[in-house]
Amino acid sequence: MGVDVHQHIWPSSFVAALRGRTQPPYLDGWTLLLDGEPPYQVDPGDHDVDLRVKRNAGLDLALVSLSSPLGIEHLPAAEAWPLIEAFHTGAAALPAPFRAWASAPVTDIDSVRLGRTLDAGFAGLQLPATAISDEAGLANVAPLLDELTIRGLPLFVHPGPATSPGTPSWWPAVVPYVQQMHASWYAFQAFGRPRHPDLKVCFSLLAGLAPLHSERQISRGGSGRGLVDSGVFVETSSYGPRAIDAVIRELGIDVVVNGSDLPYAESAPLDFGDAARHAIQVANPARLLSRKESPS
Repeated sequence: MGVDVHQHIWPSSFVAALRGRTQPPYLDGWTLLLDGEPPYQVDPGDHDVDLRVKRNAGLDLALVSLSSPLGIEHLPAAEAWPLIEAFHTGAAALPAPFRAWASAPVTDIDSVRLGRTLDAGFAGLQLPATAISDEAGLANVAPLLDELTIRGLPLFVHPGPATSPGTPSWWPAVVPYVQQMHASWYAFQAFGRPRHPDLKVCFSLLAGLAPLHSERQISRGGSGRGLVDSGVFVETSSYGPRAIDAVIRELGIDVVVNGSDLPYAESAPLDFGDAARHAIQVANPARLLSRKESPS
């Protein structure tokens, strides 16, 4: 039993909304069309709720989120909101063990609307790393982060759009996604944490292994090694025991949480013993997701 903080499923309402569009991102049947990308054939079984419930047998909780690489959060407000609301409507109706991260466009910052969504039972807010990769991006979304802090709910940072024409199929996940996570990790450290001292944040895919660059950061005048931020978590998707072990050695085990990125990847085997497995799959996700009112 345990928690998976990183999965994706497209509820029928969201699929219908994508099919109702004629400009990227949109679905033609089950063919996904994105700007600058070749057509992608979506497997309908990946988004079949009954099949996914069976696939998640044994999990207490699976958190699903909007697919940020689609670029929806960066669309103009009039295009973004219908897609996001369609996702919210469908995600809220998913059966156990599913629960959802909320989404919000970064082109129309509406903290009141986000607050209503969070109060409807969503676990927190997902934002694309492309929206918080520098000081200006973090300043733009600051009202949304304030809503999370008020409720003691976390931010989940996920890779955003990555147009990579002419590259192998694995390229976006290995190159731009990792670069995005790396930038968002250090941007939050430099600009986000001073503005939001009580915010809990979880970076997907081990923050692109950004924590392992602390020695280089220190050599160039950055903060000291070993100053672990207990409110910042990293999620394990698409990495295996070697990378997870390296990040644990840098940050400690108490900020590492389990995530799979289903249906695109599987959870890594956690061959670190029962205590470590319990921490990553149960105890740490519980701390991340616990709802606690901000002291401020």
